[in-house]
Amino acid sequence: MNADRLPAVAPEVTATLVENLSPRLRKRLDAAVTKLGARTTRRDGDTVTIEVDDETELRLHAPGGVVATTDAITCGCLLAPACVHRAAAACAAPAADLAPELVDQPTTGVPDPDSVTDLASASVTVPASVPDPASVPDGTSVPDRTSVPDDRTSVPDGTSVPDRTPATDPASATDRALVTGPAPTPALDSASSPEVASPDQRAAADALWSAGAAVLEAGVDGAGAVTQSALLRAAHTARLRQLPRAAGAALSVVTLLRAARAGDPSYRTADLVTALAELLGTAHRVGTSSGAELAAVRGRARRPYSPDGSLRLYGLFTEPVVTDSGHGGVRTWVAGSDGRLFTVGDVAPGGVGRALGVADRAVRLGDSALTHRELGRAGLAVAGATVSPDGRLGAGKGVKAVTARGAAWTEPPLAALWETPPSEQAARALRSTSRYADPDGGGSDLLFLDVELLGAVVESGGSCLLARCAGGVPVRLTVADDDPALAHRDNVALLAAAPGTRLRVIGRLVPAPHPRLTLLACSHPSGEGTIDLGFDRLRRADLPDPTAPVHPAPPRPGETGAHSPLYLLERRVEQTVPAGRAALGMLGDVTAETRRIRRAGLPTAAGLLTALCASAARRDRDLFGRLLPADTDGFATYWLAAARYTAAVAESLCSAAWEPTQEDVRQAL
Repeated sequence: MNADRLPAVAPEVTATLVENLSPRLRKRLDAAVTKLGARTTRRDGDTVTIEVDDETELRLHAPGGVVATTDAITCGCLLAPACVHRAAAACAAPAADLAPELVDQPTTGVPDPDSVTDLASASVTVPASVPDPASVPDGTSVPDRTSVPDDRTSVPDGTSVPDRTPATDPASATDRALVTGPAPTPALDSASSPEVASPDQRAAADALWSAGAAVLEAGVDGAGAVTQSALLRAAHTARLRQLPRAAGAALSVVTLLRAARAGDPSYRTADLVTALAELLGTAHRVGTSSGAELAAVRGRARRPYSPDGSLRLYGLFTEPVVTDSGHGGVRTWVAGSDGRLFTVGDVAPGGVGRALGVADRAVRLGDSALTHRELGRAGLAVAGATVSPDGRLGAGKGVKAVTARGAAWTEPPLAALWETPPSEQAARALRSTSRYADPDGGGSDLLFLDVELLGAVVESGGSCLLARCAGGVPVRLTVADDDPALAHRDNVALLAAAPGTRLRVIGRLVPAPHPRLTLLACSHPSGEGTIDLGFDRLRRADLPDPTAPVHPAPPRPGETGAHSPLYLLERRVEQTVPAGRAALGMLGDVTAETRRIRRAGLPTAAGLLTALCASAARRDRDLFGRLLPADTDGFATYWLAAARYTAAVAESLCSAAWEPTQEDVRQAL
């Protein structure tokens, strides 16, 4: 049985069913979930039936596609309704989104390109700026959770982790929240928004913290259905307490845990690290933020399309969208007369085959008859436009659009996109691609560069195209998608055989210690028109004859191929997630690793690594020599500090790499 064949189940339904199980049945729950996964299902309208055995059936009634009450899951076994089957079915099904992501949904009936993955994982990113690692003072440990560095504070000095005393017991806080109902909270945009979180919000945040810390303690292997239900209960309570961002983060953690335990090939440990750090960081900041910062920490349950009046749009390019979840389609990028970027997408289940077909279908926006690929080179005049916070154009009934003249990349207003220095573009793109970026912050991860091709270079992971952009900065241009059905790989290979060619390119920033882009579109080598590198195929005849030999840019400092020792801390942060705290505590002495990190000028990273491993291994005993429970809160505090620190340093190194050096300028002259 595939989980995608089951209807989504509301988080509070799953949590209630698990909580109502006896201790004996809770121990059998994970095995029951696995067993149900092998059973066949059938759908009849809004009801999905699972054959538990030859004589017993389990039914999930989901009007509107979501199981909203515990009574909607029924079982025919003798122990029902107190059986393990109902809870197992709820745990096997995907968790329902806590709130609609967008209010003004397009009329196409297909998911938007930026939300084709699991709805829960769409809430992973959180607001955070990228601190300068130089502003992080040296230290060897981190104090208690009330001093965990958020996105604007540095890692403080300290020697130990004091006991953490929550504002209230998480379990009792959850129970009280469900009894009393949501506390009245003014609108986030209102001037009367409270300066600090309410006691109920602090209690909900404490419950989220405890649930997240329990995941770190157990690791993926130990975070079964019972641990996940605690997260779902905390997420439901947080939603009632007007904390939608934290609730979404908890839901994302559950979704990723299930993917990891099911062996989903699209699962990446780094995604779960980001989701857990978002959850713990947001839960911490609820109790320490105030004013506008608190409003951002709370988040918004609904991200509405807002009216934007009349827009004059100019097509830039069209890119294929193919996701690991099996969706396929296209995203067309357009720019307004003021330089703002917008997207029009069409993505649905279908994979790369659908992406190739949809590119030549008409854009569903107003009365325009343009296809996506035509829009990438033409223009639109839109009246009654609606725009999401991330630039997606709405396709509601009130939107009117007609075809208009486009503009070449060298003509206004598009030419202005290439006039911004690469370093400024990279800093703007980093704010969008940051692991903890503000979901309502806008901006895009695209860079617009004028480059001179230098030829192919070989890396540890394969080869890429080396180019030189403004200021002489060498930048690596990589393939956006290796699928042979798309044209990316063949086009980049041809361009690598034409050193000396000057092109105007559009690429997506890849955060790395050196300038790096995935190449999406470029000007035609002849100077006439543009190339959508995912769809249009270059021919050798399109390329100019090789010019005089081009000397590749010499390696820049830090680009010799050696890994930054920061990875030693990143590796320990990631190892905690699948294996749990205890496994990290068995690593033993990390003196050699910390010494290497200090020699590279990262003493704070060395201190965090020492403190993290020491906290993982620390187990105190009582007067009788018996082991006391592990300090899960203290360990979670160190882990969160290390996760956020490594992300901040990596992003700062990426930003610094785009600044031209004196050697770069000399090479460009």
